[in-house]
Amino acid sequence: MPRTVLITGATGTVSTALIAALEGADVDLRALVRTEPDAAALRARGVAAVVGDLGDPRTLPPAFEGVRDAWLLMPNGPRAPENNMNAVWAARRAGVERVVRLSAVGAAHDAPNRSGRLHALSDRETEASGMRWTILRPLWFMQNLLNEAGAVRATGTFALNMGAARFGMVDARDVAECAARVLLDGPDRHHGATYTLTGPRSVSLGEAAAEVGAAVGRPVSYVPVDDGTKRAALLGHGVPEWIVDMLEEYAGAYAAGWGDYTTGAVEGILGRPPRDVADFARDHAAAFAAPAAAEV
Repeated sequence: MPRTVLITGATGTVSTALIAALEGADVDLRALVRTEPDAAALRARGVAAVVGDLGDPRTLPPAFEGVRDAWLLMPNGPRAPENNMNAVWAARRAGVERVVRLSAVGAAHDAPNRSGRLHALSDRETEASGMRWTILRPLWFMQNLLNEAGAVRATGTFALNMGAARFGMVDARDVAECAARVLLDGPDRHHGATYTLTGPRSVSLGEAAAEVGAAVGRPVSYVPVDDGTKRAALLGHGVPEWIVDMLEEYAGAYAAGWGDYTTGAVEGILGRPPRDVADFARDHAAAFAAPAAAEV
């Protein structure tokens, strides 16, 4: 009988890719979403969907009923540990056998950013839950570059407050495929493992810009800016202040060399090398390409 796998954070980047990676596998997929339109869209794809809110534990029992494996992805924010607590408690009460949790690179009680410290709290809770568990800690997503696609299309440049940072940025599709592999493997194979997921090499944002340029056939460059400039831009786009603060802390850590390394975890799980930023740029070239000039 197929195992029922619950996907939380089902409309986010990683969970969306995870659902795609699990479609067609010998599992019964169920997704937890916050709105009925999101649920309807997933049901149209053949994915069972339950409406609930990780911030409201009263809504969670129907989502976790009969689940054997749960993918836990919490929204970034000050309530993330509370949301994880609600999910873990609902999972335990429902008899879930295994949880696979998306954490963050460098999660620790002394991490140089609030997100890392909050994730550390939830990691420890998950480890002590009494269920089988696996934790994935990805480095900076290549997909974050898509946030700069509009600027690249308009000016051939993008601006971030990370100085000359180098990091082993990882493709979110590889993170999702690692999660799928863990969920499809037996519940004991990855129990107790914490995997730090990176790309195949540590690159600078200038090098990433050059790869995007090669993919779109025109020069693209990275422009370092100070924290105040990036902060004003993010706030101007409606990004919540807590998230802006968190991103600024990550930027400072990366600029100080915090992410300048790689691991073999992706290849160890998937049996193939992780995608390179050049692969990412080619696959997403349409997002970065300037619109063709209209004929007159």
